[in-house]
Amino acid sequence: MDLILWRHAEAHLEREGQSDLERGLTPKGERQAQRMADWLNQRIAHSTRILVSPAVRAQQTAKALGRTFKTVEALAPDATVDALLKAVRWPDAPEPVLVVGHQPTLGVVAACLLADQALPWAIKKGAVWWLRHRDKEGFAQVVLQAVQSPDCL
Repeated sequence: MDLILWRHAEAHLEREGQSDLERGLTPKGERQAQRMADWLNQRIAHSTRILVSPAVRAQQTAKALGRTFKTVEALAPDATVDALLKAVRWPDAPEPVLVVGHQPTLGVVAACLLADQALPWAIKKGAVWWLRHRDKEGFAQVVLQAVQSPDCL
């Protein structure tokens, strides 16, 4: 199974009277999302299931892909590792899954899967971490397939 973790692109700071979920992308964030979407669209399978946080900034990031996606409340900014892994059906989903979400959850998910520890790993705004679960000679492994930042494209 492939699990692609995509942190939303750069967003505006929270304004007075605005909730965290209402924060949208900055112009820089819109450019980051489009660069990363172009990169992803060249690499992800058409069967990839795309799950997105309900936060406006995550929705805007995902829309740059131009693909259908599902909004999942369990991926909101306060999401837990367990909620995310349950939503994506790790490691048993039959198709690749792309999650558009938030820090610190995405970084902790990567750490749990790669290092078997809940560490506060940082994922840059707009960046992707691509993980693959596989069985090799009877042993389950998680392999880091790619890390890509929109600032390097």
